[in-house]
Amino acid sequence: MAVQPIRLFGDPVLRTRATEVVDFDKELRGLVRDLWDTMESEGGAGLAAPQIGVGLRVFTYHCDGFGGHLINPTFDVVGDEVQDGPEGCLSIPGLRWDCTRHLHVVARGWNMHGEPVEVEGSQLLARCIQHETDHLDGVLFVDRLDPETRKAAMREIRRAGWFGESAPVVKQSPHPLFGKAR
Repeated sequence: MAVQPIRLFGDPVLRTRATEVVDFDKELRGLVRDLWDTMESEGGAGLAAPQIGVGLRVFTYHCDGFGGHLINPTFDVVGDEVQDGPEGCLSIPGLRWDCTRHLHVVARGWNMHGEPVEVEGSQLLARCIQHETDHLDGVLFVDRLDPETRKAAMREIRRAGWFGESAPVVKQSPHPLFGKAR
């Protein structure tokens, strides 16, 4: 399909809870392809639909040797262990901060054909699943930082050259789901 422009910090779509997918159709398969192409083009470990302006509960991931997508995902934490490590986001380009996440999770959802999927992950994959699921709830990883780090992060974001920019104008036909998303 096509690489789509990434929505940047400050865009309201990133702070809005995405809507459950109910139609597992051609448009959904196109959205998954667009997410995958965009994620790969940008070198990301994951990408959620709101990051390309589509308010649906879909994300792709490609990390720790695993790649795929989840639709309407949920996850359960396995154990009490947490990990603290660097985290970044394609919607907050060029900036990273240490963020605490659960070490091990099991995610459940559906694939683009409506078939159930389960993904078990530790380390980076677990971090990615949590990060992308947060996007679907309108939560950004900077919201998970300790107060002092978050304050410093917000200062850096406001100083970033891209801060305040809106998504680039797409010179092609819009994604068929753009008009359907809330």
